[in-house]
Amino acid sequence: MNLNQIHNVYFIGIGGIGMSALARYFKAIGKNVSGYDKTETELTKDLSQLGIDIHFEDRIDLIPTDYYAENTLVIITPAVPKSHSEWNYFLERNYELKKRAEVLGIITKDTFCFAVAGTHGKTTTSSILGHILFESGVDVTAFVGGIVENYNSNLIGNGKTITVVEADEFDRSFLHLHPDIACVTSMDADHLDIYGDKTAIEASFTEFADKIEDKSKLFITTELPIKGLTCAVNEEANFTAFNIRIINSQYVFDVKTPTETLYNIEFGLPGKHNLMNALMALAMAKTFGLPTEDIASALRSFKGIKRRFSYQIKNERLVYIDDYAHHPTEINAVHQAVRELYPNQKVLAVFQPHLFSRTKDFADEFAKSLSAFDEVILLDIYPARELPMEGITSSWLIDKVENLNKKLTTKENLIPSILESNATVIVTIGAGDIGEMVTTIKNSLNETV
Repeated sequence: MNLNQIHNVYFIGIGGIGMSALARYFKAIGKNVSGYDKTETELTKDLSQLGIDIHFEDRIDLIPTDYYAENTLVIITPAVPKSHSEWNYFLERNYELKKRAEVLGIITKDTFCFAVAGTHGKTTTSSILGHILFESGVDVTAFVGGIVENYNSNLIGNGKTITVVEADEFDRSFLHLHPDIACVTSMDADHLDIYGDKTAIEASFTEFADKIEDKSKLFITTELPIKGLTCAVNEEANFTAFNIRIINSQYVFDVKTPTETLYNIEFGLPGKHNLMNALMALAMAKTFGLPTEDIASALRSFKGIKRRFSYQIKNERLVYIDDYAHHPTEINAVHQAVRELYPNQKVLAVFQPHLFSRTKDFADEFAKSLSAFDEVILLDIYPARELPMEGITSSWLIDKVENLNKKLTTKENLIPSILESNATVIVTIGAGDIGEMVTTIKNSLNETV
């Protein structure tokens, strides 16, 4: 497919974090962009402000009349039901229909592509890397799965020759990509509704890793069963972060590379997992040939990503942090970072489970992760693309949590439940629509401080 021959791009599910980045990209390169989504969100409002026409009803008459099959690309989200009338309209008329991953594959085929894979850490690592490349003057476009605070966008740059993409393992999407330099941050069991078991996930990651023939261009953590250059924090590896200190609430550390030692690298995101994400991005940037001074400067100025350990309130009396964590490993990382920064304070975790299948597959692990906090509030499971599963409920999950200070509540009663707590550190966690409540929670807490 030749994107140069495409004049119009229509999105079914334009408000998704990955889809909206593509929408921004096509708008930036001069295409006519429009689309449908189920609900209006902050993301869709931002797209509308860019001049992108979006509607929220599944109606064929709202599709632009000049979007013809020969000049229009239709991009669909996997969550679209087969009964969707707009989708069927395009199918019946033989329009070019592609999933987001397929389109990223087309874009990356004609560029020098950095791909960031892993069940955790993709968004942060790709955002850091995109920021390093952009700040270093590279002709880059980075498609990321979160809103980067430095740019207030999920798209960094508008370059034509270099791309940074998240290599998403969901439904094996990353196998569409054409990476030149890549990393794998983790290979934990996830998406078992798609893969079935951990062995199948690992096989898929191995297939992705095999796309990089030169293993000096593939970066991995030390425990992964694939070949590549290793990255680690405080242990022996090809790239090692060591001598780690916390100065003025941020990390300062040194890095040993295969050829030299870099001193006093500064990075502001908390948590050992973010140190690893920064190290992976640094290793990829060094391999690409960027000067150490440019890399260090960009790491120092990186502000973070919305909903990734995102501070909403930070004062002497109260801290409120919001995070996208939706897997036990990610919740553990949030807990580690909070305890490191606030060792003697009471911490309340508010968690909205994401997907019935993920809750079922990792119930015991979720329970163990949540039990580590001083207090837990649990919301109903956010279904996303799934139908309910018999017996898989938040009530069932909370019974497994070994914590005397635990409570089940609804979104309607969430704020009163939070305000009842005497915790001085509050963390909201989850990948569902809890993110839409953050501003309201923040405002309610500010009224009490």
